[in-house]
Amino acid sequence: MRSENLRVIANGAPIASVRTVAVHVHNESFEVRTKGKGTYEVTAQIQEIVQRSKISTGTVTAFVQHTSCSLVIMENAAPAARRDLEKFFEELVPEDADYEHDDEGPDDSTSHIRMALTRTSEVIPLADSRLQLGTWQGIFLFEHRRAPHTRNIFVTVMGN
Repeated sequence: MRSENLRVIANGAPIASVRTVAVHVHNESFEVRTKGKGTYEVTAQIQEIVQRSKISTGTVTAFVQHTSCSLVIMENAAPAARRDLEKFFEELVPEDADYEHDDEGPDDSTSHIRMALTRTSEVIPLADSRLQLGTWQGIFLFEHRRAPHTRNIFVTVMGN
């Protein structure tokens, strides 16, 4: 099929042909209740949303709607790897430093800084209706606050 909107070059020949394909989009969100600082795996919940979307090839974007936690792709087989990450961030952004923003306590500013050093979203390829994560990869909510929180993760699945 040739698009009627293509520009034409010398002698009236089209410069390209375009095949149109409909892209499907599925949005859904879910909550994660944390018990305070730490990593909480959310891979299974995101995969369930992919299954409900009926999209088999495309991308999945997961976005956490908060400024004091983040999303990371991390080792999912050895909990020690995640504990090392958590310990590293405790040393990198210590709570006992002199921060100006402490409206909600001594972990207020540190949680925002830790979020800024990581990410609030992850994009994962999708094939055969499966997240294309590596063998030892999982998607984790990385909670930066000491107190328990309820976090909202918004997921968009796009493709065919």
